[in-house]
Parts: sequence; structure tokens; C-alpha cells
Amino acid sequence: MITSTSNDRIKQIMKYRKSAKERRKQGVFLVEGIRMFVEIPETWCQEVYMTEDFLERHQEQIPEYLLSKVELVAPHVMEAMTDTKTPQGVISVVSQPTCSIEEVCMQKEDSEPLILALENLQDPGNLGTIVRTAEGAGVTGIVMSRETVDIYNPKVVRATMGSIFRVPFCYVENLTDWIASMNVREVGTYSAHLQGTSFYDFDYQKPTIFCIGNEGNGLTDVLSQTTKHKIKIPMMGNVESLNAATAATVLMYEAMRQRNS
Repeated sequence: MITSTSNDRIKQIMKYRKSAKERRKQGVFLVEGIRMFVEIPETWCQEVYMTEDFLERHQEQIPEYLLSKVELVAPHVMEAMTDTKTPQGVISVVSQPTCSIEEVCMQKEDSEPLILALENLQDPGNLGTIVRTAEGAGVTGIVMSRETVDIYNPKVVRATMGSIFRVPFCYVENLTDWIASMNVREVGTYSAHLQGTSFYDFDYQKPTIFCIGNEGNGLTDVLSQTTKHKIKIPMMGNVESLNAATAATVLMYEAMRQRNS
């Protein structure tokens, strides 16, 4: 059992928790909590740390391929490793998946591609919620600008509730250029915009890309002007717009409704 926070492996995990640069350098991210832990794909899991109490309570739930990697740590060490106020008692080091832009945009079974393009989102909770909702709405992939918050941020990972293991995603150097390249492929490209046309007026059964912008500033002018259509969600009362994750949810589920009706 590891009983000291000065242990080199523990200090390395603390670096992963705090530094996106360190996570990128080693190609890993952290997974906390029993729910996501038992969903880790076998080939992704590198290391597992848990308290003795957690192991005793959950041993029967844990797949053998994860049990074989377990290293026990003292409770105070677990507290130092995580960024939650009440750690559940397990944390894992997991390999970052690598998806090409072609894989993210690939057609799934008999469903046309439905893609979210996220420009400069900064709130970890928003991004995590979008990833989780994307899985539920049948989104085939997520493409993000380089300025979007790190998807491997521990807060983002927790908010995905395991969907990060199943929804293909990637970052691109220039999101506007990528959207422009999609315009010539008979893909419907739509920017969420306050000056747009009601989003109910369009057909999303064909290949579709919804562009969602920064929480405070929305999409950049250059990107919104590059998409084929500007769309807005009709509002009542004095509400001008919705939270980025909420707006993305409304758009995704309208596309799902059209495709499944």
C-alpha cells in the first residue's frame, strides 16, 4: 500500500490532474469514481489506484482486467490525488484515444453523419454535458477548435459520465477552414446565431454539422459566415439565448426527432 504523497507515482498523478500539458505529453487522462471506472475499455487502462475500503465494497463489480492493475493507497493519499471534496476511493490513469477527422465524420450504420463543431468553449461542465448528451442524441462525432477547453480536464471527464469512452472526437487547427471543406461535400452546415432563421425550418436528415460558439461571445463572425445557414432557437419572454450546452441539446434532439420519426 502506498502511504506517502511523496511517492513518485502519486506526484505524477497530481501533475496529470493539474496540467493539460503534462496529460498531452504522456497521452493520458484521469478517471475517478466507480461508475466511470467499470466502463473503462480494457486496452485504455494503464494504472488503477484505490483505497482498501473501496476494494472491499466494490470488488464484485470490478472486471478482472481492472482488478489486475490495482494498487492500494491510504485514504489521505487518495484525497491528495483527486480534485473532488469527497473522493469515492478510486482513480485510474487511462490512455487518450486517438481519432482522425475522418473517423469522427464517418457514417454510422444506416445513419447519416450528425456532427457538433465546438468553437472556443471554455466551461468544462458545458463540454462534458455536451459529450454526454451527444451520445444520447445519436451524434456521430464532435470536432473542436484548439482554443476549446481540454476535453481531458478532470471536470470535463466527470461530466461526460462515461460518454468520453464512446463518442468520437478530435481537435482541428482551423475550424473555419474545416467547415469550408465540408460545404463542398453536400453537408448541411449550421451556425447557432441570434440573427438566424428558426431552426425548425430545416431538414437535418442529411449529413449535418451544428456549430456552437463560446459561452460569452458565441461563434466568431468568420465561422458563422462560412456556414451555409444561420439558425436560432425561438425564445419567449425576455430570454435572449440559451446556455451553450442547452442550445446544443435542443439542436441535437431536433435532428434525432427528424431522423427517427
